Parts: sequence; structure tokens; C-alpha cells
Amino acid sequence: MPTNVIMPALELAQETGKVVHWLKRPGDAVQKGEPLVEIETDKVTVEIEAPASGVLRDVSANEGDVVPVGQTIALILAPGEVGVAVAPATVMPAARTAAAPSGGAVKASPLARRIAEQHGVDLGRVKTASGRIEKADVLAYVESRASLRLTAASPKARRLAAERGVDLKIVRGSGPGGAILAADVGAAKAAPAPEARRSEAAGVSNVWRIMAERMTASWTSAPHFYLVREVNVSRLITWRERVSKQTGARITYTDLLVKLVAAVLVQHPRANASWKDGSIVRNADINIGVAVAIEDGLVVPVVHRADTLSLADIAGRREDLVARAQAGKLRPADIQGGGFTISNLGMYGVDAFDAIVNPPQAAILAVGRIADRVVALNGQPAVQPTMVLTLSCDHRVLDGARGAQFLSALADLIEEPLALLV
Repeated sequence: MPTNVIMPALELAQETGKVVHWLKRPGDAVQKGEPLVEIETDKVTVEIEAPASGVLRDVSANEGDVVPVGQTIALILAPGEVGVAVAPATVMPAARTAAAPSGGAVKASPLARRIAEQHGVDLGRVKTASGRIEKADVLAYVESRASLRLTAASPKARRLAAERGVDLKIVRGSGPGGAILAADVGAAKAAPAPEARRSEAAGVSNVWRIMAERMTASWTSAPHFYLVREVNVSRLITWRERVSKQTGARITYTDLLVKLVAAVLVQHPRANASWKDGSIVRNADINIGVAVAIEDGLVVPVVHRADTLSLADIAGRREDLVARAQAGKLRPADIQGGGFTISNLGMYGVDAFDAIVNPPQAAILAVGRIADRVVALNGQPAVQPTMVLTLSCDHRVLDGARGAQFLSALADLIEEPLALLV
């Protein structure tokens, strides 16, 4: 029997997903677990793996299509298997029509409509920050679609080209059917990509726009309040030096905070809850998201069951997640299930900041830099390394007292990490 490739649900509130790029074409042989298609949600772009080995057939969702979760977008046939007529071929066009408004319902200039008509572009698929489509928006869309159709390259080649500033259009591919491989990119000279310049000129990236929409929704729907605490980190510094030497792992302050926050969440489960459908829902596991800056915005990969991990394990998982986030290689499971988020800007020299809660979570911890400051020590002024923590809370889940209790317990652990052993 053919194996269905479906639009996966990568997040709790996800209703649709966007097909960004097919890594295989109809008729190509695929192996189970091999990257098959890039899917974009409102948080991140991920590669979806092939659910079975065989031949890719009946692709019913094109690049750029927004498809409801659970819909079949392609089939994988076993070697020698004969394709049969399947329902998704008739379902998908209807789903795509529902996902995109018709050209007549879109705000667009007369010139933009004329150019779209000449190129056969559905204006419902052209997204702009202002909501009104102009000539430049249509031309940018046409050029981006042409680039996707004409440039065949492996995912590794695309990442390498982006890192080195190589325009894939000028690279001669040595792979099957002229596809560009990583080795081809390595031999090419770096050159600024005109598509990137046009995209930037036309407006912000789609990832950035979606991030802006989500943060706006959080800011306008969740009643935020903030709790600030300055903590002495002299013993935290000593702990990091000691555990780094003992384990040989590259332990960061973010790793230490993940470990400590996880321990405090065990004692204060309300901070590990979410506001869903008008009620408070406590999360069964302690999964901590770590905010990671990428070129096009911000993603929050998750360290799952952080309370059960050693520091070395946390450091290894965090390092792997950050590397794959920056390379655009996060898997669906990497961004699912987060119950609390840490955002550390200390490495950028920031003293303190107020973070926006990552919905549907109840709180996010904003971490500033470690700096020597004059503090009271045994009744006398002394210079000590300190850090400023800011806890942003959704008042629908956490009130001031519960938030203060959580932050106080965390501050106590930071100032005396050995309390973890008690």
C-alpha cells in the first residue's frame, strides 16, 4: 500500500503548514528518514523526513501552498508498486483555495493586478507587511518562484551557499540532473545574491513577520507583569568552572540556568503551566525552551525533561539545538512541548531587559550580563559579580505572589547552587 506523506502538526495550536521547498521531486527514490520537504509553521521552518522508502509520487501540494494539518501532500510507493487514484489529489486543491483568498478580495494596485495576471500569479499568495500589494511585491514573488523552480540543490549546498554568500544561479551542478552539491558550492566564488537583496528591499522575511505577529498577539492578549531580582553569582561562577573541569564539557551559564530553573519548577509547578481555552493547564513534564537568535528572527528549541538531565547532558543538547537552529535543521520535536522559556542576552552586554511571554506559556526568564557591582556584604560595601533576572509573567496563570516565590527560590539556588544536593 502507498504511504501517505501528510502535513504534520508541529505545534499544539497549529492549523496549517506551508510547503516551502520539496527536497525531492516526483519520481525520485527516497529512503525512510531522509529529508523530504521543508515545512514552515508560525515558529520555524523544519525538514520533514520521509515516512517510508520508495518512490515519491502524486505530489498534491506545491511550494508556497498553505495546507491544513493532516492533509496528504504526496505518496511514497514501494518499488514496483503501481500508483492508484487517491482522494488527496481532489482534496488538496480545495484546501489551497480555502487557505488563500481570491485575487479580487485582495488589496492591490491596478499595476500589480495587471502584472499578476500576465504571470498567472494568484494575488492571494503574495504576502506584504502593509496588506496592500504593489508592483514590487508581485515581481519579487515571480522571481522567487522562478528561483525555486530552476535551481535544484541539496539542503547542504543551500546552507553552504547562504553561509558563503554564493548565488546558486551561477553554480554548475555535478549531481543527478545537474543538481548542485555542497562540493560545487565550495568550488564557487562568493557573490551577493540578487534575490536576497530584492527580498530585503521588498520587506522583512516571512519568518520575521510571523514572529512579529505572534509577539504582538502575546503582548495584546496576555496581561504581562514583571519581577526583577539582582543576584550574587560568585558561587555560580565557581560552580561553572568546577563542573567544566570535571566533565570536560563546554558548560555555559545558560546551561546552569536550565538546570536550576528545572529544579525550581519541580517545587513551583504553576510557573510550568499554560493558559488554554480559558483555563490553567499544568504541563506534565519540565521542558525548557531556550531562545536562539537566527538570521531571520527568533526560534525557541526545547530541552525536554530538563529536570532529569545532568549538566553535561543539558550542555550537549543545548549546543546541538542551537547549531541546528542556526543551520535551519530543527526537527518537529525540537520545538514542541515547551513549558517555560529562558532568554539570555548577557553575552551581548545587556544589563537587563523585559521579555515578552512565549504563548501559551506562563512565564519567561530574561537574563542580563554578569558584571562587578558594589553590593552590601555583611553590612559593608563590597564589589561582587551580580546578574539581573527579570521574570515576565502572564497574570492569567501566575499572580504576583506565586511569581515572586518562584523567582526567590531561583535566586537562592543561584547564590548557593550546592542547595541542589539537599
